Amino acid sequence: MIRYLRTFVVAAETASFSAAGNRLGLTQSAVSTQVRRLEEELGCVLFDRTGKAVRLSATGREVLPQATSILQLFEGMKGKNNGADTGSLSVGAISTVQSALLPKALQRFQREHAGVHVNVVPGTSIQLLTQVDARDLDIAVMIKPRLGLPSELKWIPLIHERYVGIAPAGAPTDLKAVFDTWPFIRYTRRSHGGQLVDRFLKRHGFWPRDSMELDEPAVILKMVSEGLGCSIIPGELVPLDSTPGIEVLALPGQPLIREVGILVRLAALKAPPVSSLIESLAQEAQRFSKAQAVHR
Repeated sequence: MIRYLRTFVVAAETASFSAAGNRLGLTQSAVSTQVRRLEEELGCVLFDRTGKAVRLSATGREVLPQATSILQLFEGMKGKNNGADTGSLSVGAISTVQSALLPKALQRFQREHAGVHVNVVPGTSIQLLTQVDARDLDIAVMIKPRLGLPSELKWIPLIHERYVGIAPAGAPTDLKAVFDTWPFIRYTRRSHGGQLVDRFLKRHGFWPRDSMELDEPAVILKMVSEGLGCSIIPGELVPLDSTPGIEVLALPGQPLIREVGILVRLAALKAPPVSSLIESLAQEAQRFSKAQAVHR
């Protein structure tokens, strides 16, 4: 809520969401989103919007002095921390990262920052990108976006995941024969990872019979192991080796790979807890990759 109040005050001072974004290091869309959420929280309209121009509403003029006062009080409270390693950190993570990389990375992190409360927020990569851009998250561990990133965001690669075909035990090695035999459990097209699968299928002329669509590769793996169908999923961060009842199939053509990494605001990198967690994640990704290479 503090960041929303700060955005509101700057937008009021500049009379422009675009100018406020430039001052705060946000996109115009992120400023608009934060102001709208503040309006929803307060149950009032703070700005009158006409085209690209904005100006304070009558209610906004009443709220502005109170918001400024709250921000001043908050800054004063921060000064009383005396350097203690406390506070909170909001970390977004896709489902496979939560189960495979995050637990041990957080173990390392908490040895150095035991007083920091970590809030783990699940979501698809598209959702997490929006939340980092709006400053609702400090960092996000997700799939690399296809589009270019705003200059105030930094991408830090962690791991490259190769996609594989999976089918119930005893399935043939030919992917087309598998699709002809079992229904297809699709990795949701609402996610970037699922869109990669969709483009792969179209590129190779595969038209499997869809039976269901899910957003968690580990759950899809379990469904396949129970004989409910076949699928194509990223295979590095899910327990392929320890899941019974499945056949792992190589995909034809160029390897289908997605890059998993960390999205962070450049300004947030200055905070020691943020840089420490990034280092912990990088160490865990390196350890995990070496362990996976041994099993291959």
